[in-house]
Amino acid sequence: MRTRKSALSAEARALAIKAARSISEAPPAVTSIKRSPAFEQLDGYKERQILRGIARMQGLDVPAFRQQESRPGPISVMNGKEVLNFGSYDYVGLNLDPRPGAAAKAAIEQYGVSASGSRFTAGERPIHRTLEARLAKHYDVEDALCFVSGHATNVSAIATLTGKHDLILYDAYIHNSAAVGAELSAASRRSFPHNDMDALERMLHENANRYRATLVVVEGHYSMDGDIPDLGRLLELKRKFGFWLMVDEAHGLGCIGATGKGVREVYGVAGRDVDVWMGTLSKSLGSTGGYIAGSKTLIDIMKYEAPGSVYSVAVAPPLAAAAACSLKILAEEPERVKRLHENGAYFLARAKALGLDTGDSIGSSIIPVIVRDPAIAIALSNKLLEHGVNALPAVFPGVPLNAARVRFFVTSEHSKAQIDTALSDTARLLQELGSSPIAHLIATITEKTAQ
Repeated sequence: MRTRKSALSAEARALAIKAARSISEAPPAVTSIKRSPAFEQLDGYKERQILRGIARMQGLDVPAFRQQESRPGPISVMNGKEVLNFGSYDYVGLNLDPRPGAAAKAAIEQYGVSASGSRFTAGERPIHRTLEARLAKHYDVEDALCFVSGHATNVSAIATLTGKHDLILYDAYIHNSAAVGAELSAASRRSFPHNDMDALERMLHENANRYRATLVVVEGHYSMDGDIPDLGRLLELKRKFGFWLMVDEAHGLGCIGATGKGVREVYGVAGRDVDVWMGTLSKSLGSTGGYIAGSKTLIDIMKYEAPGSVYSVAVAPPLAAAAACSLKILAEEPERVKRLHENGAYFLARAKALGLDTGDSIGSSIIPVIVRDPAIAIALSNKLLEHGVNALPAVFPGVPLNAARVRFFVTSEHSKAQIDTALSDTARLLQELGSSPIAHLIATITEKTAQ
């Protein structure tokens, strides 16, 4: 039998087949449209509204977005009244010092308020390199790079260094910014129990040779508990397993070590022993922004690949100038760190003498009073403010559900009398709240809401 020749050319036949397939693969007709929910229906908003209603019924204010009407120091003005302030990061008093402010004003006159673009495209200002040179010297490493936000620094740096063929291991108490950076990186990620180096070693064994690279992330001074990692053991594990080590020094710079050089000063190790130093300008340096410090190669990668550098405006020149000035003062006036350590040790000892639970805090700039019950933590913070003490609560998800606390930020500028007043008020009010049936009612409802 003779085969009939197609009347279509090969090209026309291919187009016809493609059209037929597109028809067969077309999505079914939509008979109804599912619309996105109103913002009021989102879970987080609904939960906050429930908690706000409970607070209103009990005459409590939610202790968030409190207005500070003066420069925050050991004494601040809130609602027109002076209060003892243990709710600000100005750990070594440099936000109160007039010199960083004067440096910022001079930078405005020379460079303007904004950098007006990313350094990659719009160029940089000399003050940026001055700040970065001082940060590199502080950590005894080759170079540093500043970002416009501390949170964005962790997100951008972690997501730039790691990808889908890598593994990130981080302390369970790591800051949200590092956890978000790990998630956005597409790398495999695991958390290990807080400061548990044995658990970390087991995880490293289990995952040996399975990934292109492994990044281990810890904090140099944990922001919720005020304790520090075992850097010596971490470096032993680093030599054994060859991972990259990243230390978040947001609350370490100026607070940890005899002269405020951070956790490396406590353990007497060289800056280059850690692959990535990260920190912020908003704690001890009285400014705003973040930074990465390390080798020239690391900083080259950050400059040309990190979205937070390439696609973001640079740190505002006055903020860079203030931070650079603060770093210079910190190096020249180590007595500030000494005063901070004396105040932190005094606070910790007095708190323990009063029977307050301070967890594992080493007694530097961050000391929690752990009350466990989130409702009591909120009520205690509100009662303290009524008595002229500003200290804020930390509750789930910032801390575990049963580990709510009121955090006290101690600075070099607090007096012993101010510390005594704050702690005696805390102990007395906590005892009153502990026997309050209202507090227990709020606690029960809060726990059910969280579930």
